[in-house]
Amino acid sequence: MTTTDKPKLGFWIISIIALIWNSMGVMAYLGQAFMTDEAKSLLPEVEREMYETRPPWATAAFAFAVFGGLLASILLLLRKKLSNFFFLISLIGIFIQMIYNFFISKSIEDYGPWGLIMPSMIIILGIFLYLYSKNLINKGWLK
Repeated sequence: MTTTDKPKLGFWIISIIALIWNSMGVMAYLGQAFMTDEAKSLLPEVEREMYETRPPWATAAFAFAVFGGLLASILLLLRKKLSNFFFLISLIGIFIQMIYNFFISKSIEDYGPWGLIMPSMIIILGIFLYLYSKNLINKGWLK
């Protein structure tokens, strides 16, 4: 059985999707971080309260999750082993953020079962990208 260090088409597809996904996360973070009071006043009361009462550590976890994921995705496209480290940083940020969302804030209470869909997707994709990059290191595709 021969092995190659040249990635297959699936690698490039997954890497590009990861880059797009994490870019959307960065855009969401920036949209929340720089939301004006005028824009907040247009939100439903429940959402406005969530933004205004979010503790700084939860916001920092969000930043680590999305910026770590974006950097990891870029490094993945460049086929660098360091991508795995930044996917881990991103995953830790995701877990900390979700601890706040699931157990401290009342977002699940406010959104009901539908409020679990996006957080669940974020957790699943975060775990997948971390394990995927680790597997690519073992295959020799990342240097």
